[in-house]
Amino acid sequence: MSLPDETPTPLPIVHRFIDEVGDTTFYGKGKEVNLGQEGVSLVFGMSIVKFDRPLVEVRSEILALQKQVEGDPLLNTIPSVVKRVDKGGFFFHACKDSDDVRTVFLHYLRDLKCEAEIVIARKIHSLFVNKHHGKDDEFYADVLSHLIKNRLKQPRHIVLNIAQRGSSTRARVLDEALAKATGRAGKRLGSDDLKAEVVFNVQTPLREPLLAVPDYLGWAVQRVFEKGQTRYYDYLREKIRLVVDLYDSEKYPGNQNYYDHHCNPLTTQNKIGPPST
Repeated sequence: MSLPDETPTPLPIVHRFIDEVGDTTFYGKGKEVNLGQEGVSLVFGMSIVKFDRPLVEVRSEILALQKQVEGDPLLNTIPSVVKRVDKGGFFFHACKDSDDVRTVFLHYLRDLKCEAEIVIARKIHSLFVNKHHGKDDEFYADVLSHLIKNRLKQPRHIVLNIAQRGSSTRARVLDEALAKATGRAGKRLGSDDLKAEVVFNVQTPLREPLLAVPDYLGWAVQRVFEKGQTRYYDYLREKIRLVVDLYDSEKYPGNQNYYDHHCNPLTTQNKIGPPST
C-alpha cells in the first residue's frame, strides 16, 4: 500500500516592481535643513507595480521603445539621452527625461495593463529626527514597509524587484523594512495569518526596463505634491489604484489621507506648503 504524497504544493511566484521618487536628503552644508531648495525634494515616495500581462512581453516592448529613442535623430542628440547611451545604454527615467522623450513613454504607459500603489512621505524634519533618528536608511525602510505590509497575507512567493539606491537597498535595510512590514501586518491580522514568503531582487533600470513603470507613475504623483501639477497624474490616473499620503496626520481620521483613483483622486489641493519643521 503506497503512502499518500505529502510533498507540499509549491507557492505560486509573483513579481512586483518598486522604484522611488524624490530623495531622502534633509541637510545641506553645516547640517542646515535645506528642504525645498534646488535639487532637494519636499517628499520621498515609493511605487509598487503589478503587471497584468506577461512580463517578458512588456519587457520586450519597453526595450524596443528604448532602442527607438536611441535610433531617433530627433531624440538621440538630447544630452540626457547621450549621457545614458555613453554609459551603457538608454533607459527611461522620468525626472531626467526631456519632454519629447517622456511623451514616448507616457503614450505607451497609458495603454499598458498594470496597477500601481504609491506611498508618499512628506519630509518633516522633526519626524525624521524623532522617528528615524536622523538616518536616511531608517526613513527609507519605514516608507518601504508601508508599501509592502498589505501584501503578506496570501500564501505566495513574492519577488520584489526593487531599484538599486545606494546604501538604502543593502540587505540590512531591506530586511529591516520587511521586519517592520511583518510587525505591522501581524498586529492587524495576527502573525499566524501571514503566509507570504518575500525576497528582494535589487536591480538597476538598465538591467530591468520594467522599473521605468513605477518610476514614471511615482513621478506623476510627486508632481502633484511638489508643484500642484496634475497633468501627468490625470493622464495616468487609471493606472494608479491608490496613493497614501503617509504622514498627513491631519487627515488620518476616516483614512482621508488615502486617495483612490476613482472616488477620491488627487487634485491641485494636494500640493504641500512650506517644509514642516
